[in-house]
Amino acid sequence: MHQILVVEDESVIRSALRRLLERNDYVVSEAGSVQQAETDYDLASFDLIISDLRLPGAAGTELIQKAGNVPVLIMTSYASLRSAVDSMRMGAVDYIAKPFDHEDMVSAVRRIIADHPTAHAEREREREQSTSRSASEGLRGFIGNCPAMSQLFHHIEKVAPTDSTVLVLGETGTGKELVAGSVHGLSLRADKTLISVNCAAIPETLIESELFGYEKGAFTGANASRMGLIEAADGGTLFLDEIGELPMEAQARLLRFIQEGEIRRIGSVHSRKVDVRLICATHRDLQTLAAEGRFRQDLYYRINVLRLSLPPLRERGKDILHLAETMLRKQSERLGKGPMRLSPRAIQAITTYQWPGNVRELEHAIERAVVLSDQEEIDNEALGIDLELVNVNRIRGLGGIAAQDRFTAPQTSDPLEDLSLEDYFQRFVLEHQDSMSETELAKKLGVSRKCLWERRQRLGIPRSKGTGSRRKSAAAGRK
Repeated sequence: MHQILVVEDESVIRSALRRLLERNDYVVSEAGSVQQAETDYDLASFDLIISDLRLPGAAGTELIQKAGNVPVLIMTSYASLRSAVDSMRMGAVDYIAKPFDHEDMVSAVRRIIADHPTAHAEREREREQSTSRSASEGLRGFIGNCPAMSQLFHHIEKVAPTDSTVLVLGETGTGKELVAGSVHGLSLRADKTLISVNCAAIPETLIESELFGYEKGAFTGANASRMGLIEAADGGTLFLDEIGELPMEAQARLLRFIQEGEIRRIGSVHSRKVDVRLICATHRDLQTLAAEGRFRQDLYYRINVLRLSLPPLRERGKDILHLAETMLRKQSERLGKGPMRLSPRAIQAITTYQWPGNVRELEHAIERAVVLSDQEEIDNEALGIDLELVNVNRIRGLGGIAAQDRFTAPQTSDPLEDLSLEDYFQRFVLEHQDSMSETELAKKLGVSRKCLWERRQRLGIPRSKGTGSRRKSAAAGRK
């Protein structure tokens, strides 16, 4: 079982996190400060350390260096955003803003532990990757150091020298064409032609003639013979992007080409031998399509020989910020705008937004911001990301819950059993707003009054009317 250390000076939050993680089969240890964590435990023995940013004595960021290869997840309030960004630059694996939901925390813990094995496994992997690091750095157009990308680089180097068919899987915008280019560039066919075909961009009536060619007179308008794209790639590599969009008739002809290594032009009675290395890519689940009869099963088995999977941008951790800063530098140089930088709010938006369009969406957002911005610092508004909506969407279930139910504390036999940090914030405000001013509430919660007001708006927690009435009564009495 994985070992997790929670470093938090607030006992309610610490206990809530311990119970949550233990219910998800983690072994949890606790400490109230960096000094206690360092004194009571061997930090290198943990799989993950979760630490609050603000702690008595030393800040939680002190654990980043002290923990060595153990990943550190920093917890921070909205008011400490700039410090959270700085903690990532110092080496924190990620940060999570308070308040957050149970599922957000568990999901982050699972992802981080999966992406960051224990120290001895990490050293073993570094030895394996040291021989291929120079080649990986030369892969076409790729930027990334996260474990998923490092594994992808390693697999590309393994499959590239072969002639086996490769299937590249990944969401739209993750860079599947870059993978195909890298496989070709590192193969024995690197000096030959690489021909790319987007199967979704060619009309269904033309796809067969585009791929296989045709003879003069084969159909109306065929005034001369024409070589197909497969034949044009002879000796080199053919990249079929979005192969899941290929019509069934074209799939049958493609299957014959893969099996026999030959093609027949439309209108011809003669077959031609071709030597082509095939790389296919799709964002769709071909196995499900095959089971539903929308993709040929025999073709699926033929192309699913060597499989490469591209992770979505939202799962690439610190790579996101590295990519954004690299793109910002390139775009500002290309447009002659001089050095530009991302503001803390822009960094928070970039690292918390889900990026459904992946790297392509990030690239377009950076380019748009550089073109439109007249300042050296790029803010989240220039990127087109609504930070408030991003924060709201990270809170589970708010969309369909009535406002009066949003701040209802869970009723359990143990008041801490299901107490998330979001619940803690809501319960604290509801229990103390009649006896404390907004300034006192904000001070107790460790946030600014502006932040307290914004959280009330996001979570639907109304201001108490009783406090204002009592103050008016007290004022009247004094008169």
